[in-house]
Amino acid sequence: MAKKGNRVQVIMECTEHKATGLPGTSRYITTKNRKNTTTRLELKKFNPILKKMTVHKEIK
Repeated sequence: MAKKGNRVQVIMECTEHKATGLPGTSRYITTKNRKNTTTRLELKKFNPILKKMTVHKEIK
């Protein structure tokens, strides 16, 4: 069996888009090292619906 690593997949969701109430969602899937980054991620990513860079936070 394969050894289970510290890297896990996380889903990033736009915070500004959620607040506007527009239809659709802006989500990205990325990985993070569970051992080094114990807190939730916050990254600036491009939101194609709003057509600008926004803050995306980790969900789940």
